[in-house]
Amino acid sequence: MKILFLMPYPHDTAASQRFRFEQYWDFLDTEGHTVEYQSFLDERTWEVLYQKGHFVQKIKGVLNGFFRRTIVLFDLKKYDFVFVHREVAPLFPPFFEFLIAKIFKKKIIFDFDDAIWLPNTSKSNILVSLLKFPQKTKWICGWAYKISAGNSYLADFARQFNPNVMINPTTLETDHWHNQIKNQDSETLRIGWTGTHSTLPYLDFLVPILQRLEKKYVFETLIICNQKPDYQLDNLRLVEWSKETEIADLLEMNIGIMPLTDDIWARGKCGFKALQYMSLGIPALASPVGVNSEIIDHAENGFLCQNESDWEKYLVLLLENPVLRSEMGKKARLKVENHYSVQSNRAIFVSLFE
Repeated sequence: MKILFLMPYPHDTAASQRFRFEQYWDFLDTEGHTVEYQSFLDERTWEVLYQKGHFVQKIKGVLNGFFRRTIVLFDLKKYDFVFVHREVAPLFPPFFEFLIAKIFKKKIIFDFDDAIWLPNTSKSNILVSLLKFPQKTKWICGWAYKISAGNSYLADFARQFNPNVMINPTTLETDHWHNQIKNQDSETLRIGWTGTHSTLPYLDFLVPILQRLEKKYVFETLIICNQKPDYQLDNLRLVEWSKETEIADLLEMNIGIMPLTDDIWARGKCGFKALQYMSLGIPALASPVGVNSEIIDHAENGFLCQNESDWEKYLVLLLENPVLRSEMGKKARLKVENHYSVQSNRAIFVSLFE
């Protein structure tokens, strides 16, 4: 089969692309398939996308993206499948998806890993929010040959419009990338979080808890992000996210945290932060929202924290017990290997193209 991947961002840049399908391309090649891809945004536009300003570059990049998408329509005849991650174009109704499925009669594999049918636009791109068309998700679901949903919550939404839905979880490559185990005997204790600026607000309610714990325990709060948080903590350490140092930075953590608010947007998330911690033998503390309750087995390979009292209690328990951190971390790693690794999910992903 010849497969065209249409994705929003340049290759090997965005986590959703890297960990949902790009890392499977070698397997598709092994199965005899041919993979080609096209991003909507070029690398220069991607670099400024979430920064304030740069309006000329953003407009130019979007126009270039629409041009590339238009040109690729004339090449569709040579492809057996068109894999669409989230959307073909970020603005306006789904004209491209309609043309691909209904006019050119191509089989669309529609993949999404967030509740993208809900409005959700960065504050740095307010103008874009006026041109977004989130309700197009249900139309694309209806036109798709198959749907690849990141979790059961997303799959339930998609099944309202199409019965051909597969749960294809976000997975990690555990042989060559997430392939180390945290040494919990490290001298400096660190409670860590990783994410983008858009998810930083989830940490707000934990700040008072961390401030109280700082008075009793010696530890660093490690934030891996593309933006500095506005928190008053005595031992806050910011590390700018980098793909080159991603694993080494994560391994600085002894405990990984993933707080969420219980709302319809958060329920669509695929637990990526927790999976990254766990894959490296780092016990995770997370809110029991959405798929987190499936990924983390409470009190076995991590903790699910219902309220502030839980967060403080379980953070204290792990801060005081290096042996417990190590034992939980090993079990967490095993959970990822068995259920959320590329190898464990390989057959599911490849079957999308049957």
